[in-house]
Amino acid sequence: MSAQAVYVLWLRDMKWFLRAKGRLISTFVMPFLWLAILGMGLGAVIQMPGGGSFIDFLTPGIVGMAILFSATMSGVSVLWDKQFGFMKEILVAPVSRISIMIGKALGGATTSIIQGVMLLFVAALIGARMPGIAGFLIAFLFMIILALGFVSLGLAIASRIGDPVAFPIVINFLIMPLFFLSGAIFPISTAPGWLQTLAYINPVTYGVDGLRGAILGTSQFPLWLDFAVLGLFSLAMILLGAYLFKKMKA
Repeated sequence: MSAQAVYVLWLRDMKWFLRAKGRLISTFVMPFLWLAILGMGLGAVIQMPGGGSFIDFLTPGIVGMAILFSATMSGVSVLWDKQFGFMKEILVAPVSRISIMIGKALGGATTSIIQGVMLLFVAALIGARMPGIAGFLIAFLFMIILALGFVSLGLAIASRIGDPVAFPIVINFLIMPLFFLSGAIFPISTAPGWLQTLAYINPVTYGVDGLRGAILGTSQFPLWLDFAVLGLFSLAMILLGAYLFKKMKA
């Protein structure tokens, strides 16, 4: 694996992210509106089981949503690179495809984590509870694992799709159910049994629960279980992405 190739591809994605002001604003504003409208609008009428503030409950879920959508949509960069011929150039270069995939994954994960951290601090401005230093570090770790897993999933899908227009449709079809079944906007314990079963096999559930445990100090599952399930899912997605990148045609 070439560390220089990984760094160059990571730096390229970071520059693209910082220069695309419209992308930065749109991917940040949507989760913020969810947080502000749902948190402040419904917080006064929704009674949480065991008490507590609804906006506090909602914040980790919306942070997870921001990372989830940003991470998977980062795969669209692969499709545009295909369209403009850049991907062909780097695939035929004397660089392993694993290095290419890791560089792209780290770039997408970094931008997703930046948005998640920014949203967490902005949530404090509208009254959401903030974690201490230890809690923030644990939340940051969950953000990293969640971002890497879903960036790798996005890259894996992008490696098999040739149409940049079809990619967002496929991603939304896949990600929206995962988000709504993760317990991000309602406690899983209040859902019907069949819905709880679906939530328990959803990897996003453990990412959101881990963020909630780190930020609020309360979670449905032990943090070690959240970490283990999400870590195994992310590892599987990284391996899948690496395998499909090796099979991608130049």
